[in-house]
Amino acid sequence: MGIRTTMSQEDYLETILDLSSKSPEVKSVDVARIRSVSRASVNKALSGLVEAGFVEHEPYSKITLTKKGKKIAKEIRERHDLLAKFLVDVLKVDPKIADDEACRMEHVISVDTTKKLYNYLKSIK
Repeated sequence: MGIRTTMSQEDYLETILDLSSKSPEVKSVDVARIRSVSRASVNKALSGLVEAGFVEHEPYSKITLTKKGKKIAKEIRERHDLLAKFLVDVLKVDPKIADDEACRMEHVISVDTTKKLYNYLKSIK
């Protein structure tokens, strides 16, 4: 059985992963800016992520994904990218719309469907 996460937690983990790939120090203000939410909302979300063991964070310090948090964030990012690629390359959806829709779909698609979609995209190259 996999680790249980909420859609909101997954979105925050994905945002932290994306920011950490661009900068060694991820701060709550950066997450708030990207997610278009208040710093208070970010701090509340971070408390839950720390409690779940997905991130390490002390107030006014950088945010670091734990091994468990990084694994989940990478899986979500891979699902997102796969879905966006399918929507753009196969269905010819506008890239901005595809990105927005992939962001919603990434939370509900099963592992089995993800594997089948990956194999399908690989087969049509």
